[in-house]
Amino acid sequence: MFNRKTLFPLIFVLALALAACGGNDPEPTATPAPAKPTAAVVAVVGDATAGKTVYMGTCIACHGPDAKGVTGLGKSLHAADSEFVRGKSDDELVAFILVGRTPDDPLNTTGVGMPAKGGNPAITEQQLRDVVAYVRTLK
Repeated sequence: MFNRKTLFPLIFVLALALAACGGNDPEPTATPAPAKPTAAVVAVVGDATAGKTVYMGTCIACHGPDAKGVTGLGKSLHAADSEFVRGKSDDELVAFILVGRTPDDPLNTTGVGMPAKGGNPAITEQQLRDVVAYVRTLK
């Protein structure tokens, strides 16, 4: 059938044809670079039930057991009564409670200072978030 003279050129041509076609290998695709890890943004949310406990232990002295305020000490924290509470975000309220307000602050309408963290330095930021969550339940 085929002799050596014709077999070698035939194999050579077939090898070239296969090489030109690329065989059955899929086209190489670019491998995407691995995504860089990003810091997860986690909103820290308060627990209103835990916040009520903290409120009753610290804030009650000036804002009262019903959070309606104690005359000459602290204002109402109910959203219906307090433009301040309504107008601030949770983060802004936490930031405010962290530092408090001095009696000579021009925005202080009672003339009585509010100490940082309500006067309880042991309160954590999470507990303040809890208090804010509790205050948000007051209508």
